Amino acid sequence: MNRIMIVGGAGYIGGYLTDYLNATAKHVLVYDKLVYENRYLKDVPFVFGDISDTDKLGRTIEEWQPDVIVWLAALVGDGACQVDPALTNKVNYESVKWLTDNYDGKIVFTSTCSVYGVNDEIITEQAATNPLSVYASTKLKAEQYLLNNSNNCLIFRLGTLFGISDRHSRLRLDLVANILTLKAVRGEALSVFGGEQWRPLLHVKDVARAINHGIRSEITGLYNLHSDNYTIKQLAEKIVEVVDPEATINYEDMPFEDLRNYKVSSASYRDKGWYPAFNLEDGINELASILKDGRIKDTTDSVYSNARYIKEIVNV
Repeated sequence: MNRIMIVGGAGYIGGYLTDYLNATAKHVLVYDKLVYENRYLKDVPFVFGDISDTDKLGRTIEEWQPDVIVWLAALVGDGACQVDPALTNKVNYESVKWLTDNYDGKIVFTSTCSVYGVNDEIITEQAATNPLSVYASTKLKAEQYLLNNSNNCLIFRLGTLFGISDRHSRLRLDLVANILTLKAVRGEALSVFGGEQWRPLLHVKDVARAINHGIRSEITGLYNLHSDNYTIKQLAEKIVEVVDPEATINYEDMPFEDLRNYKVSSASYRDKGWYPAFNLEDGINELASILKDGRIKDTTDSVYSNARYIKEIVNV
């Protein structure tokens, strides 16, 4: 697998993935609209393009002739996807359908464990799905289309991400572990709504490692991907332990109807030879370090939050 095209490769996952693949693959191309970025700084071939421009996307695929397309392009997160559900369906489902119908090589697709909704058991890939949001529903539709129409796809249902990707890519401060770490560094109380709900956590760099492993080992199919399952309460307590033992945690009733509650098993993919290299403490420490050093000038900037930024750019 010598030629790899990363669609949406300038984002949170794509930043580290590009570096990781570029170190081992002979040719990597990034195709991205730069929604959250002003310019592309990496020394790899880059095409500025929108996935809705299928003429340009198709020409790029035809000219580049990739062995693998890693499809990261998406509207991500419940809040961001709820801003414009029709746009979310176009980006998260219809674009993947187009790719499946127009590309015969291997497709690596990132979905979400949010497709499970609520489940009190340890969830395997065979468990029933129960999407509770536009985000989860559109990702599940894309999964199903891929599985029904491609015999050469690799799909990851990602856990809740945390940590830092690479020095060029935007940091996400709308992810629960990253948000709570930011609050602890600021000396603010950590607000925990509910607290007993489970989340499968995953360092963003481990996504890149999993994708690389799947490409190199020619793995196909559908797999959960996470490192450890935590309740939100356990997560907050870990952050306090690592960042500031004097920090306080305020437990509050749920102010909104985020009913998601799930813990997963990634045994199927671990049986294929992948394992997580980064744990929650690693992610907390690296994020706390750059925040304390002042390397992020304005953590309130909307660009660090998918939902806030999408609301601004679609004029809602």
